Amino acid sequence: MQSNGTVIHVKNLTKSFGSQKVLDGVNLEIERGQTTVIIGKSGGGKSVLMKHLIGLMKPDSGEIWVDGVEITLLSDKDLNEVRKRCGMLFQEAALFDSMTVYDNVAFPLREHRHPSEREVEQLVEERLKQVGLLGFGDRMPAELSGGMKKRVGLARALVLDPEIILFDEPTSSLDPVIALAIDDLIKETQVRLKKTYVVISHDIAGMLRIADKVAMLADGKIVAFGTPYEVRRVEHPAVVEFIRATRMPGIFGGRP
Repeated sequence: MQSNGTVIHVKNLTKSFGSQKVLDGVNLEIERGQTTVIIGKSGGGKSVLMKHLIGLMKPDSGEIWVDGVEITLLSDKDLNEVRKRCGMLFQEAALFDSMTVYDNVAFPLREHRHPSEREVEQLVEERLKQVGLLGFGDRMPAELSGGMKKRVGLARALVLDPEIILFDEPTSSLDPVIALAIDDLIKETQVRLKKTYVVISHDIAGMLRIADKVAMLADGKIVAFGTPYEVRRVEHPAVVEFIRATRMPGIFGGRP
């Protein structure tokens, strides 16, 4: 996919919790209109990095630029304006149990834009159709499978038509068949809508199917970055170990 320039630029980002340094000088450029997958061991700081990208955490030092704006310096009000341009699919979908599927998807619209209910209905139905759940609006989250909850979460993330969507372990806790379907849905919506997707994952075999670029986070730093083919050729010990641990060394193959 052709690059349209950097939309997120992370510079020398550091974050510690007590004596534990989780991010130790992270540098990363995420290109507009591409899917960037951030991989690494569980507990290695991937979710912490993602929370920094939308201002849910403040770094100890470093900078985060989102479309030319340094967000670590923003007030809460200005930061909320940046967040409106970002969608988020949380690890467990994070649906409101007391709301129907329809109201879950409609929630960001009512919270941030206050459109008419006719406009809400049109947008919600459009997004549910895109994720294959048109006609499920009156269901409650408890009536849905894990994969369906992820689809609702994606519909909600898309409903404000954000420029950037972040995914935190989107296929975690799903069986392989459903995980594959979610990967396909992520890839299909990204290609069709031409959004910038940032995906946190340790599911290499699944996530690399959708990646334009891959960033490997290890020891608090980005130790490899490039296409799946390029990352496979990196000889950093953490990258080699991670590939071997998958027992599927060929999954990094493909075209340069």
